[in-house]
Amino acid sequence: MNNITANMILDAKGLACPMPIVKTKKAMNNLEAGQVLEIEATDKGSKADMKAWAESSGHQYLGTIEEGEVLKHYLRKSSNDEAIETKHPNLIHNEELEKKLDSNEMIVVIDVREAAEYAFNHIPNAVSIPLAELEDKLNGLNKEDEIFVVCRTGNRSDLAAQKLTEKGFTNVFNVVPGMSQWTGKTKGINK
Repeated sequence: MNNITANMILDAKGLACPMPIVKTKKAMNNLEAGQVLEIEATDKGSKADMKAWAESSGHQYLGTIEEGEVLKHYLRKSSNDEAIETKHPNLIHNEELEKKLDSNEMIVVIDVREAAEYAFNHIPNAVSIPLAELEDKLNGLNKEDEIFVVCRTGNRSDLAAQKLTEKGFTNVFNVVPGMSQWTGKTKGINK
């Protein structure tokens, strides 16, 4: 039904609070930083609980999809990538990209976040290419295009912009601070 891929699925159906959170904490410990956990729960209060727990523990709450009685919550495990120095020299700020999008210039926006992050919230017409898949998808991109790379905070997009530049792309910009601060138009589930 939806095309959200998770690295791990946790079955918390039939469990009452606080068990879904207890199980989620354990499951998160088994994930690598940046991976996505899907929690399937039937406890109606679990949505607020998941959101609050993710915020308090520093993980990223992506969103919830309701399928009948089942609530599917998506969380992304936090990593310490928030502290990485960005190295790609060409930066563009969110507001500047917004102006370019409004002017209908022919530009390419590549979103290098995980597919689940993209599914819930992305810039209209942005192309979803998770960072781990970028190398395999380079052939589908035009080296002459003006390419704007976006992620949540500007770190994964920095790595992607460096990689594109190394591969001969000449017009690549890292969008900062990225989707965590994006105030322009967005599309996605629940929008």
